[in-house]
Amino acid sequence: MTVEVSDVPEAKRYEARVDGESKVAGVADYIRTTELVAFVHTEVSPEHEGRGVGAALARTALDEARAANLRVLATCPFFAGWIARHPEYMDLLYQSRSRVSD
Repeated sequence: MTVEVSDVPEAKRYEARVDGESKVAGVADYIRTTELVAFVHTEVSPEHEGRGVGAALARTALDEARAANLRVLATCPFFAGWIARHPEYMDLLYQSRSRVSD
């Protein structure tokens, strides 16, 4: 099985397709600024669950964030969990610079 992931900026999401099919197998929605990309939702079609589609979405999106020198805010539980299991991407996580305290 081959998973191809592409950025579709006009839809603000990454799309995954399997084995050259035109049907989308999964998506990762994001909000991007000049400094940060927030991954807000990931969804894989039921027939493709457990086949690495979500992982391909996360890996491609995070590699592209790194290449663009963007910080990552993983509000999507799938992305947060995937990064926790792949510590080589932890350095991408956004950390607030605020020093305000109570």
